Amino acid sequence: MLSFQTLGIIYSDIGTSPLYVLNGIWPGAEPSPSEEDIIGGVSAIVWSLSLLPLLKYVFISLRFGTREGEGGSFALFQGLFPPVNKDYDADRTLTGDSLNDVCTINTGEHRIKQKYRWPLLIWCLLGTALTMADGVFTPAVSVTSAVGGIAVAKPSVTENIIPISIVILLALFFVQKYGTERIAFIYAPVSFAWFLLLAGTGIYNITFAPGIFRTFDPSRAVLLFVRTKDYDLLSGVLLAVTGCEAIFANIGQFNALSIQLSFACFTYPALVLAYLGQGARLIHDGDSVISNVFYNTIPGPRNGALFWIVFIFAVLATIIASQAMITATFSLVQQLINTKSFPPIRMHYTSEIIQGQVYIPAINYALMIACIVVVAVFSNLAHLTNAYGFAVATVMLSTSLLIAVQIYYVKQLPLAIALGFLVVFGFFDGLFWGASLKKFPLGAWVPFLIGMVLLSIMTLWSWAKGLEDKFDGMNRKNLRHFIQQDDGGVTFDDSESMNDADQLTDRDLSYYYMPDFDVKPGSELAKRRKLQRIPTCAVFHKIAEGKGVPHTFIGFIRQWPALPRVVIFLSVGIVPVARVPIKDRYVVTKVRTIEGFYGVTYYIGFRDNFDVKIDDLIEKICEIESQVNPRGSAALVEEIRSIAHTATHIAPHYHVVSKKVDAGLLSTLVNWIRKYLIEDIYRRLATMFPETGNWLTSADEIIHVGINAVI
Repeated sequence: MLSFQTLGIIYSDIGTSPLYVLNGIWPGAEPSPSEEDIIGGVSAIVWSLSLLPLLKYVFISLRFGTREGEGGSFALFQGLFPPVNKDYDADRTLTGDSLNDVCTINTGEHRIKQKYRWPLLIWCLLGTALTMADGVFTPAVSVTSAVGGIAVAKPSVTENIIPISIVILLALFFVQKYGTERIAFIYAPVSFAWFLLLAGTGIYNITFAPGIFRTFDPSRAVLLFVRTKDYDLLSGVLLAVTGCEAIFANIGQFNALSIQLSFACFTYPALVLAYLGQGARLIHDGDSVISNVFYNTIPGPRNGALFWIVFIFAVLATIIASQAMITATFSLVQQLINTKSFPPIRMHYTSEIIQGQVYIPAINYALMIACIVVVAVFSNLAHLTNAYGFAVATVMLSTSLLIAVQIYYVKQLPLAIALGFLVVFGFFDGLFWGASLKKFPLGAWVPFLIGMVLLSIMTLWSWAKGLEDKFDGMNRKNLRHFIQQDDGGVTFDDSESMNDADQLTDRDLSYYYMPDFDVKPGSELAKRRKLQRIPTCAVFHKIAEGKGVPHTFIGFIRQWPALPRVVIFLSVGIVPVARVPIKDRYVVTKVRTIEGFYGVTYYIGFRDNFDVKIDDLIEKICEIESQVNPRGSAALVEEIRSIAHTATHIAPHYHVVSKKVDAGLLSTLVNWIRKYLIEDIYRRLATMFPETGNWLTSADEIIHVGINAVI
């Protein structure tokens, strides 16, 4: 079933390439090429399909997905530098020693050095950004090329191709909200019929010139370039393999075996037959079909029934073709958000089974606007195809390098195998990249510019968010060092003169050192303050991971010098199942040294809504209290239940400030750039896309607490 569904999601991009590839090599306005040139061109297409989508991606790249089954450039980086597994028990630990551990990337299992992390990260982010840029051009090229078939049968409607294409694109993006599974259920049968039509017409057309089977001799492709010395032909051949990166990026939507079965057994043979048939008809009919090779080689009359059947399925297939890169873009953005390399925009999980099937509204509508603008601005297919190939070729080259590094460092195979992979596939990727680079002034700069903008956002977010998380980790504190409970009530110490290492004694282990208070040691303000316990419940949401009390909790006590009777530090754990039963959602840890403090992990499935039911949580806390003190807990439990209805949610955030760095003679310039990036760009983005954006709690129940983070 998954293999069948892949037809409607993954291969439609590469499956609609027969619509325009041969005209991408030999434009319709030029004379028909010679028989040997046609055989050489089709040979280049067939061997490109065999070496890149089939061998490199389907049988090699799919083995390099993440442990979660995700693929694409960023998944390759995660294989080299896997993120630390989240420790939910540590999130509930508010007291204890060794709380200043900073979250770092765990690379102990690999031999790759940490100093290569940022160069490889930027390289893989470039590949990811260009794949997303490809997601803008794939729908534009595919739909416009299919609708262009109208002009073959009805030349009078040529001027309406662009408006019709835009209407189809609008419809395509508006159905994305129904999710991958539902879309695939509708699209897969259409793609299945489309590939059967390609194979059937290909077999029929081959009978016109059976000599086309000489294309399986790879020397024919080599001789084409030796004879013509026309390197630009490769940029047209490249169009036959566009979409192969979507095969890898979409692995999270399905799985490796389903992709391997469907491509090797069905999609690849259908494509090869289609190209062989087009080549045979071009040899046989020459100038009479060169103007639009695909539509002019459909068996039967120009206005016949089969022509319109193929045309309808071509339009449907190109709509579906756009789906491959749209869903791939959703998958890539999901990976970036989960690893904190992209602003945390809202995601909707659309499957009850597969966590990788997501719909991201903001990305969907951004792609829609970009596609429509591209179609309107470029205005014809020739200009679009010029802009199309460069991003694809660059991503392919990026993937080859990252896989070669993984072969040696992660798979720990001999260096010769890694170098062999890079030399072989890097050579072919480099050929295509060089050919597409020549189209840079003709429009290829557009996807490159889009990719650079996305790369800048990703790199900035990865860097600044990393600094913010590091600040949070360095400033987490033991709750007992901050709050003291004695017979006279609850107090806290804000003295700057105290030193955790040598001044804490057994008597005052519950004191907390707050180094950022702007008070002089020994002043009245630096003395212990008594905190009034108020009969309410506060749910303090922990955004960052790790042990101890977040630095923002200090800001809360400074701004509201009182403690609620029940203080809950809540962290969220999203588990790889669709839904978690309510009885299993809350895991509670009680702080024994300070009454009324609890660490809670709120487990939800990827299809569950964030909806903290305070009554369910309080019942869980009451169970813990009853277990700890079976005899004397009745009054305490009754008190806790009585105040639960006044729960207030506290939303923390950091107000980031750039710190001064010493860069020698360039210090002034470096600090100005650093301040601009952190305070003027990152801070604004963090405000626009808060990590609390998916909360469903009423705004009336939320207190927002901010604190300066000098990063």
